[in-house]
Amino acid sequence: MERSAMRDLLNWKNDNNKKPLIIKGARQVGKTWLMKEFGRKYYKDIIYINFDEKTGESRIFDSTKSAQTIIDQLEIVRSKKIEPQSTLIIFDEIQESPNALGSLKYFCENTPEYHVITAGSLLGTYLSKPASYPVGKVNLLDVYPLSFSEFLKDRHPGLSEYYNSVTCEKDYVESFHSNMLSVFREYLIVGGMPECAESWLKKRDPEDIPVKQNEIVSIYENDFTKHNGAVNAARILQVFHSIPAQLAKENNEKFVYGAVRNGGRARDFEDAIQWLTAAGIVNQIFNISSSQIPLKPYEILTNFKLFLFDTGLLKYVSNIPNSHIILDEDFPFKGQLCENYVLQQLIPQMQFPPNFYARSNEFEIDFLIQKENQIIPVEVKSGKGKKATSFKRYIETHNPETAIRFSSNGYMKNGSITSIPLYFASKALELI
Repeated sequence: MERSAMRDLLNWKNDNNKKPLIIKGARQVGKTWLMKEFGRKYYKDIIYINFDEKTGESRIFDSTKSAQTIIDQLEIVRSKKIEPQSTLIIFDEIQESPNALGSLKYFCENTPEYHVITAGSLLGTYLSKPASYPVGKVNLLDVYPLSFSEFLKDRHPGLSEYYNSVTCEKDYVESFHSNMLSVFREYLIVGGMPECAESWLKKRDPEDIPVKQNEIVSIYENDFTKHNGAVNAARILQVFHSIPAQLAKENNEKFVYGAVRNGGRARDFEDAIQWLTAAGIVNQIFNISSSQIPLKPYEILTNFKLFLFDTGLLKYVSNIPNSHIILDEDFPFKGQLCENYVLQQLIPQMQFPPNFYARSNEFEIDFLIQKENQIIPVEVKSGKGKKATSFKRYIETHNPETAIRFSSNGYMKNGSITSIPLYFASKALELI
């Protein structure tokens, strides 16, 4: 499958000021495949080291801090020449070798002509610790599940060509709308995990998708125990399993610790939430106290929501029947599923995650986006309904230059409001 992150890797390759690259992302999002495919397509040769395989090559990094010595010894061990510019050096599961992670500083400072990329399982949780990696000496790249546009490219190349051609309202063609919605509903079921998407594209077997999703969820649950001990693992598991119920609360209010466990408090679960966020498994967004530029200083850090990083997995753990989605039936959790989907598509387009804006008896805005000098309110509708009292009140009060309403309706602009079909969420910021 073609991944948009490949363009980011190519930009990194062509950057004269590049540093060793650390690829971050949740487990199973395709980091290893991406690194190897990048090397195969754009380099003459690859040196691939997986530190989880315990081959003994990690001892090279334990015995020296010299990047050139590391290169020399790897050449001898592998019996091949490592050429600057034309050999891609891949360090996978690098969290298993702190010395290898530390060596990136010396690759940056002393041998910048060599191209080095790295990744690892749960690397985000490791990098979130103080002084855990050479800050300022590496480039970082976040990799996410397949976006809808990536899924569409393999699922229906013809529709993908149309999708990419739409840059403004005049490019929109109503006759494509029904077919686009059909693929969008498939995406809600399959999600963006590469293994699930590949299975669907090759086999078209709806029974295989929940099997794959269950395997992924089981891997995550095993990680909770493997890396955090019994007590912390139990709390991480409780938070993880509470997300559908948290999103289903009336008016989709903020995350409530007492909904995780009776009598639960912040101090019981703060570390668990931080771990899940660092691992890339949940997306955390914060309420704000004031809708003005910049949004970041006005985040209320005790008032937030958690969403799953992949909507297909949310659909699976919420046990939503496929028929509800394919037949476009109304069901109580439909709005939350679409909201999770929109957030998943928006995050890769932005430097910082969106916020939400909930003020008692005043506004309940699904998302607020800061784009340059604009604050853009976002409303998500799971169907075609246009009733959005808070959204309209916010627009009347704040008079934003641009506002977005996602729904099953077509693409059109009406004053400051841009109505965007849900399937265009992965390119929404291009269309406003």
